[in-house]
Amino acid sequence: FMQLVDGMDNSAPGLNFVLGNLVGMSELEVNSVEILPGASSALYGAGAFNGILFMTSKNPFDYQGISTYFKTGFTSQEAAGTNNYYDFGIRVAHAFSDKFAVKANFSYMQGEDWHANNYIDLLNPGRTRSDPAYDGLNIYGEAVVTTLNFDAAAGLPSGTVGSAFVTRTGYEERDLVNYNAESVKFDGSIHYKPFANDFEIIYNGRVGRGNTIYQGANRYAIRDFILQQHKIEIRNKNFFLRGYTTIESSGNSYDTRAAAVNVNRAWKSDTQWFTDYARTFIGAKLGVGTGVQLDDATAHAAARQAADTGRFLPGTPEFQNAFNGVIADGDFTTGAKFIDNTKLRHVDANYNLSHLLNNTVDFQIGGSFREYILNSNGTIFTDIDGPISYSEYGAYAQVQGKILDDRLKYTFSGRLDKNEFFDAFVSPRGSLMYTLGEKRNHNIRVSAQQGFRNPTTQDLFIGLDAGRAILVGSAPDNLDRDIRTYDLSPSGAALTSQQTVQIVGRAAYENAFSVSSVQAGAPTAANTQLVQPEEITAFEAGYRAQIGKVAIDVSGYYNDYKNFISNVNVIVPYYGTVGDNGLSLLALQNSDFKVYQNYTNSEATISSYGVTAGVDAKVLGNFDFGVNYTYAELDFNQAAFPDFRTNFNTPKHKVKASFGNTELFKNFGFNVNYRWSDTFFWQASFADGDVPAYTVLDAQVNYAVPSMKSVFKVGGSNILGQEYFTAVGTGLIGSIYYVSWTINP
Repeated sequence: FMQLVDGMDNSAPGLNFVLGNLVGMSELEVNSVEILPGASSALYGAGAFNGILFMTSKNPFDYQGISTYFKTGFTSQEAAGTNNYYDFGIRVAHAFSDKFAVKANFSYMQGEDWHANNYIDLLNPGRTRSDPAYDGLNIYGEAVVTTLNFDAAAGLPSGTVGSAFVTRTGYEERDLVNYNAESVKFDGSIHYKPFANDFEIIYNGRVGRGNTIYQGANRYAIRDFILQQHKIEIRNKNFFLRGYTTIESSGNSYDTRAAAVNVNRAWKSDTQWFTDYARTFIGAKLGVGTGVQLDDATAHAAARQAADTGRFLPGTPEFQNAFNGVIADGDFTTGAKFIDNTKLRHVDANYNLSHLLNNTVDFQIGGSFREYILNSNGTIFTDIDGPISYSEYGAYAQVQGKILDDRLKYTFSGRLDKNEFFDAFVSPRGSLMYTLGEKRNHNIRVSAQQGFRNPTTQDLFIGLDAGRAILVGSAPDNLDRDIRTYDLSPSGAALTSQQTVQIVGRAAYENAFSVSSVQAGAPTAANTQLVQPEEITAFEAGYRAQIGKVAIDVSGYYNDYKNFISNVNVIVPYYGTVGDNGLSLLALQNSDFKVYQNYTNSEATISSYGVTAGVDAKVLGNFDFGVNYTYAELDFNQAAFPDFRTNFNTPKHKVKASFGNTELFKNFGFNVNYRWSDTFFWQASFADGDVPAYTVLDAQVNYAVPSMKSVFKVGGSNILGQEYFTAVGTGLIGSIYYVSWTINP
């Protein structure tokens, strides 16, 4: 989903997502907001695959003066308790003449993020912390795991003591992060009209700094993260030419899972910890020194206690010193700090030729160029030897007109895009809208288009240890840059005559087992293909009507995907060749393997379809009532492709409703919003699992005082207090209550 703020893509180019409203607009600055659902590749390129949010700011020539708002309240969550939050913003704009104007915005927000404290083991919900293989969802460090063959370690006959899958003791998320959330934003613009007409030259700069928790492959503590954008634009009513850059700086951000792993290792190496565990377990089972042979559960408890002796405990100076060192270290073998100074450069242009055609049709042409410069010093991407850069460009044309007494509106467009790694792609689109009725208050619309989505920067160049898996992007020159060293088991060391092994990322694509085949007990090769652009053929039809005080909007869509981009998990053996029925199978038996996540395309037939229906009406006089229903479905045969992950992450049913009155009595209004979401299955690199259905109720009252040029608001979000989550692994979302005062809105 693309978010455009005054024409600038607001996503972080290295992280491939929009960081909330980090460099977005203050509420005082918003002039208009428009959502364009569905694929829009024909005009906006590969990034507009799933729709666009357009946000347009206020022009200082038209909106002058000083505006400000103050908001305060508290958040409530069972895990975090009750915490205050504050939000302040100010906008200043002035036109010095009809040729020159400036504006500036500043806002600050501070509060407590939602605490994440789900300690269930998703792989086996029946496991408790006493289980040797326990791996809690929001407990990190337990991804360090091995199979301990106690009989082999003690030189005993097979079956005497047995073996066990054992994880290291982890740390809870709350011991690894500060949940203080903060956002500081500033933006300023200079507008110049040299000819005092609609020709305008604009410089706009935006800078945002923030602290929060972000969930991607892992849970990341975003600290002092800075995102800035700078734009120069020349425009009039017939054309625009704009160029902008987006610059990331990850500040002191770090990976919580890597932090837990390396705090543990700062105290005791993995090899030593598992050795201590095995020695104690074997002794407890055999009754060494006591003559009493313990049962498995008691022996495992004794083994963990012995291996954890001297462990750095949260709240102690030893833990804090180790933790501070780890989060300041950008080497993920010993630290957790991720470095991201990725940049994006973008230029686009548009020219509307309608005035040259006597406005008989609306005809416009345009193009764009974008360059990515990935710079993570090897902490996210495989750029340890220097930044990675690549580019893409495109050109488009669109014609739009009306015929049949202006009742039939047609739009036809096409775009050609080229990414340096892939063949050129053409995105055609056509739509028709027919207006019916004597009052022209009914219309029917249909559209068909082809679109595409290029693999993201991470799909191509990531090289990241996410704990549960090693993520390796599939750009051809990326595969040989991801090089990692692993310790071998005693059995593996005996087989190979070496203590460690180096694995190159290419092995994940060319020498790996599919996870499902290993789980089924019949290991077979995975042979993952390199990722290609994802293609979509989309059809949409809709009906809209205004019947008196009632507005109706119904639409349906069907999307057919080709080369659906997602990921697949594979198992890479530390030695042997997959299919040799020899060493590679022994590697599996000895736990000498690593799970990797590959980026690829599905060979399956995948389609999605859905319906949206909405009604807005004036009821009981001048009350506003609205209700909206959304149905979404993915058609994919998971059984035929068990290792492929679609990451659809969309509920089948959603309902929204609102009821309010902007003028219940003089200067007083209110609004109540209701949201319900069906249960759905969440699939992501961090964790998979069910997201239960949830119901949310929001309410707000507002009172205007014209003599003070002020509006006062009191409101709450999730006032029913039923905590919920929308992604597996995040903190439960609690309630927010607030009061606000806006001056000169």
